Amino acid sequence: MTMNDEKTKKKAMQAVADVYGVNSIEANLNEQLLTITGETDAIAIAKKLKKIGKIELVSVGPDKEEEKEEEKEENKDQKK
Repeated sequence: MTMNDEKTKKKAMQAVADVYGVNSIEANLNEQLLTITGETDAIAIAKKLKKIGKIELVSVGPDKEEEKEEEKEENKDQKK
C-alpha cells in the first residue's frame, strides 16, 4: 500500500480495523507494507484500502504460526 506519511498510515489502519475478523495490523512505512492477520475477507480489505491509495496484495493464506502448528500435528500423526 502506498503510505507516504503517518496520516495515511493511520487512515489505512483505521479502515482495516473496521473489517470483521481482523486480529492484528502492522504497518511499515519504509517498506510500504501493511500486514493484516486474522480470519477475514481479502476482498473487503482491498475495497477499504483502495479508497485511501494504491494497493497490492502480496499474499493471502493462513498465518505462519498456524502453518507450523499444522505441520507439527501432521508429523505426530505420521509417527503413530
